[in-house]
Amino acid sequence: MVKGTRDTADTDRAAPVTPDAHGRRPGHGRTVVRAVRGGIASFRRRLSAGETGSLPVVLVLAVVWIIFQSLNENFLSPRNLSNLSVDIVGTGLIAVGIVFVLLLGELDLSVGSISGLAAAVFAVLNVNHGVPEWLALVIGVLAGTVAGTVQGYSFAKARVPAFVVTLAGLLTWNGLMLSILGTSGTINLDENGLVARLTSYYFTHDAVAYGLAVVSAGAVFLVTHLDRRRRRAMGMPHRSVRSVTVRTGSVAVIAFTVAYLLNRFQGLPLALLIFLTVVAGLDIVLRHTHYGRQVYALGGGVEAARRASLSVIRVQTAVLAVSGTMAAVGGLFLASRITSVSQNSGSGVLLLNAIAAAVIGGTSLFGGRGTTWSAVLGMLVIQSIASGMAITDTPAAVQFVITGGVLFAAVVIDSLSRRSQEAHGRA
Repeated sequence: MVKGTRDTADTDRAAPVTPDAHGRRPGHGRTVVRAVRGGIASFRRRLSAGETGSLPVVLVLAVVWIIFQSLNENFLSPRNLSNLSVDIVGTGLIAVGIVFVLLLGELDLSVGSISGLAAAVFAVLNVNHGVPEWLALVIGVLAGTVAGTVQGYSFAKARVPAFVVTLAGLLTWNGLMLSILGTSGTINLDENGLVARLTSYYFTHDAVAYGLAVVSAGAVFLVTHLDRRRRRAMGMPHRSVRSVTVRTGSVAVIAFTVAYLLNRFQGLPLALLIFLTVVAGLDIVLRHTHYGRQVYALGGGVEAARRASLSVIRVQTAVLAVSGTMAAVGGLFLASRITSVSQNSGSGVLLLNAIAAAVIGGTSLFGGRGTTWSAVLGMLVIQSIASGMAITDTPAAVQFVITGGVLFAAVVIDSLSRRSQEAHGRA
């Protein structure tokens, strides 16, 4: 914003007008039309500059839901949506950690193995050795943090691509998991225990889900409003009052709709509450802290960050530590969903789905662009496809083809968006 100018709210106060007999202000209709046209023009400029935001993934999600709802009317039923909200949590938490690594323009290939290792450590300590669940859970998460920290420090000091270091980690942590599990191969968890209840507990009182909706809308308003005030005070471009209101209103509509649907089945799942809390917390860390700004800066160019005296080794190590921690937490939620840990934990398409979720959600493979909410959107797309395939009895092979196609489209859009930004001098 140019200094000396006033936003919409200031203009309204400075030039009051008298309403007509119907309570309408003269020119009110023309003002609304101009605002709509201005918003459309601004949106077109952002698209031409390669700033697509979350629009592509939202459109894809809408298409997926419309198609599967037309094939089976139970797809958007409260029961299926509630199950969907729990199914996205385990892999979604892992994808959130992947977002941090992608922001550096790197890849972490070890998250699947780390998730299996954390689950194995928890199961062996709790079931085989009688360690209290809460303590075994903490140790399992710390195992993931340590694994990620070791990889991060090795990557930062050796200055080799992270995917090379984490590829070695993939094999190492998987071998360690198999060694910890031993010959038994499978350990069943207590179905009434702490970990099992992470994905089986629901807040059945309607007020809890609606309360979360209120908190979500209020948090969005507070964060957006404070950011607007800060930017305005510094003379920087900032959102208008109308933009803050529309953003808050949109979140409120979505939140209350989700709350209503969840309450029609079993209520708010504990797993979803934890997931959204973690995502929101890490989003604040990324976008509103010094550490987060350093992560984005490294994604824009490592050498430039070094010349700016940023602690590159510390930030890179911390990013891989976050990825390892989130992989461990996600692994425990995946174990909770099936109440067991086996030699197959952390294997299969878990790694690919976690990376795909982050990329499909809008996190750039080139680094420097993306948020933790990208993982949520991307995971919703992937799990919606999986759920739709299951409910329509479609072969799993088709699911892989469709998910692969969506991932390819996301990569192409990301590439085209970056080229457009480079053409406009924004990359």
